[in-house]
Amino acid sequence: MTIAVPLSGDDTCIAEARHLAADFLGRAVAERGVTVSTRAMDLTRLVVSELVTNARKHAPGPLWMELRILDDAVEVTVRDTARVQLLARRVDPRRVGQHGLEIVMAVVQAFQVRLEPTGKTVTARIALGDGVRRTDSPPGDL
Repeated sequence: MTIAVPLSGDDTCIAEARHLAADFLGRAVAERGVTVSTRAMDLTRLVVSELVTNARKHAPGPLWMELRILDDAVEVTVRDTARVQLLARRVDPRRVGQHGLEIVMAVVQAFQVRLEPTGKTVTARIALGDGVRRTDSPPGDL
């Protein structure tokens, strides 16, 4: 099960993306019998929000979001027009703001950034169950 949608890139696109993600997971449950925990729903909305916020903030032009169910996970992919590698900053509890990528990396199973001729594609994989990652190592590549 997959959807791919363009996002406007304006002030409403972050909320729109969160709603699309929740609707997508709700349809996966209702139409396909996929098990989606409350935690997975919340984490998916969080990851979508952070990835779309980053793209909107740093990339001119249109954005695309793709959501895909893969076995026991949902993949969130955001494509934008900024051909810049994303790097999580070093943990600094005194820093105000700019913790979005740190948060994403802490809650996903896998994370990947691919630079492309017209921008970049960022993909994060989130477990659909209640399992919590219990390792301090960074998530693996997809």
